[in-house]
Amino acid sequence: MNSIKIMITGATGMVGEGVLMECLENPDVSEILSISRRPSGKNHPKLKEYLVPDFASININDEKLKGYDACFFCAGISSIGMNEEDYTKITYDMTLHVAKAMLNQNPGMVFNYISGAGTDSTESGKMMWARVKGRTENALKKMNLRESTISGPDL
Repeated sequence: MNSIKIMITGATGMVGEGVLMECLENPDVSEILSISRRPSGKNHPKLKEYLVPDFASININDEKLKGYDACFFCAGISSIGMNEEDYTKITYDMTLHVAKAMLNQNPGMVFNYISGAGTDSTESGKMMWARVKGRTENALKKMNLRESTISGPDL
């Protein structure tokens, strides 16, 4: 198998850290770019870190995102205590912005969006977080990605 270059967002969170550890151990993964607001605390020859205080500030032409085969998008927050507008800015707007920047630098890349069990692809249910996640998943599926994998851990 060819070596794979991976980007991971949210590597300092529970799910993202698990993905990072698996990628570090996988011999087929040659390089990992962790895109996060803070350092992962991990030191490994495969690992590069790109610290970004605000994902919305990532430039669509960001050269640091170039040359990768896939992304595990694990960044996110809980909706507890949030209104729909603020949750949408972080969950929908930020995700699509970063996905567009990654796709711009890596046409046809694989994008793995770590979403959640129970999301609402109809975008019309009673649960705010499920509507927003469903809208995000639907928008990602419409992008020109080689593959868009939506996965939801049942936590």
